[in-house]
Amino acid sequence: MAPLQGRVVVVTGASGGVGRAVVRLLGQRGAKVALIARGTTGLGAAAVDVGAEGGTGQVYEADMADYDQVRLAGERIEAEMGPISVWINTAFSSVFAKFSDITPDEYARTTAVTYLGYVWGTKVALDLMRPRGTGAIIQTGSALSYRGIPLQSAYCGAKHAIKGFTESLRTELLSDGSDIHVSLVQLPAVNTPQFDWVLSKLRRHPQPVPPIYQPEVAARAIVYAAEHPERKEYWVGASTAATLLAQRVAPALVDRYVARTGARSQQTDEKPPSGVSNLWEPADDTEDYGAHGSFDKRSHARSPQLWLSQHRGPVLLALAGGAAVTLAALRRRSP
Repeated sequence: MAPLQGRVVVVTGASGGVGRAVVRLLGQRGAKVALIARGTTGLGAAAVDVGAEGGTGQVYEADMADYDQVRLAGERIEAEMGPISVWINTAFSSVFAKFSDITPDEYARTTAVTYLGYVWGTKVALDLMRPRGTGAIIQTGSALSYRGIPLQSAYCGAKHAIKGFTESLRTELLSDGSDIHVSLVQLPAVNTPQFDWVLSKLRRHPQPVPPIYQPEVAARAIVYAAEHPERKEYWVGASTAATLLAQRVAPALVDRYVARTGARSQQTDEKPPSGVSNLWEPADDTEDYGAHGSFDKRSHARSPQLWLSQHRGPVLLALAGGAAVTLAALRRRSP
């Protein structure tokens, strides 16, 4: 992919959290950013952020669970801003509760937003990109795409589904010889407003499972993937890499560990926020929550693992070169 300057990039869930951090970074890249979300106030503030960073931002209100709204937004974006080069899916919603405490309507709504929202966004993006034969779609995933945890059955189920859907689609595009790329970015726990506005039935305030990363770490990974979409998947954070590798090697042990620690690690000692939930209506319709949640003091602003992942070619060459030099030195010393 060419640099993003002057190109049209769509971001769903753009008004807050990871999506908000992504659009700011895209503004720094000089992109023309189409911002899709439900919250009017959050969307307006996000568009201002894009402009302040040097890009162009335009707002498109849509509920990602509604295919017709997503399709209309995509068509308007192309008509008003130009051909879409990159479509980034980040929008989601969820319920923090035991499975037995989630109602069918709540489960269906979470699935419609968090899973089908990606499907509808991807479908609209493909329909618009196919006539040109080029483009990139970036799916914001999670370590929970591989590893389910307690109290998040609706979210984990949706993230697993996104992974399976994306893998199926990628093989179809490869079979067609298409130059449209689809890439997954698997994130760690991130300090976003999700934990202040998610529908929670817990007795304590929900929190990300430590270690926690700032949304800018996720944004750097997602924008990098938008610039390098040929790669199937990116892992972000040492905790994501450790979780995914442990799940491959000893899934039964991980089951027992998560069963013992998972519920407590997702709650603080504080009482949960009351009266705020974005499951049915946007929490940022009248208030701008921004990108960050309540855990700034506990969150990491950098990820050495991410840097290594993005530069694995040079790193492997350097390691191979170092090994060759060491081996040659040992041979010279041997009798």
